[in-house]
Amino acid sequence: MTIYTPDYFWNGLTIGCEQALVPWLHDHGSLTLRIQQRCNQFAVRPVHSGLARIAYDESALLGMAPHQLAYSREVFLYADGQPVVFAHSTCAAQHLRGAWGSLGGLGNKPLGAMLFAHPLVERKLLRFKVLRSRHLLHQRANKSGSVSDRLWARRSLFYLHGAPLLVTEVFLPGILKLRQSA
Repeated sequence: MTIYTPDYFWNGLTIGCEQALVPWLHDHGSLTLRIQQRCNQFAVRPVHSGLARIAYDESALLGMAPHQLAYSREVFLYADGQPVVFAHSTCAAQHLRGAWGSLGGLGNKPLGAMLFAHPLVERKLLRFKVLRSRHLLHQRANKSGSVSDRLWARRSLFYLHGAPLLVTEVFLPGILKLRQSA
């Protein structure tokens, strides 16, 4: 019998990651704000927003039955015209009528601005993973044209009034071209 662990292969380690990317992965503040401080023009470009099937491990982390539809939002974060992050956020559909009600109307506004401005939002531990070209999120992230056979990603759960929101951020090669400090 296989025992399923929701964070299987997602862990707290970034062994093998290039040194310049490590601070981006481990930063606990707003990724949106950090990017904005290192570029002249920041933009959010929505790819998808609505009900969708999510990965089995995502369902488990959100306390949902496998194959149950969830709310999913996918966007690219751009800095000075270059894609630097592919962000995938998901929560149980019923939380769109409650704690995470404002998610559906974000459009091209950054989720990070909302998460870090709300005093009741609690963030759990960051988890990391190298995504290879066969991983679904890698394939979606590569639609930006930033072709790379391995991409580092991080994810964490945010809670508001007991409702979880899973945020996964896939770092594209352009992130390393941003100014080193604000």
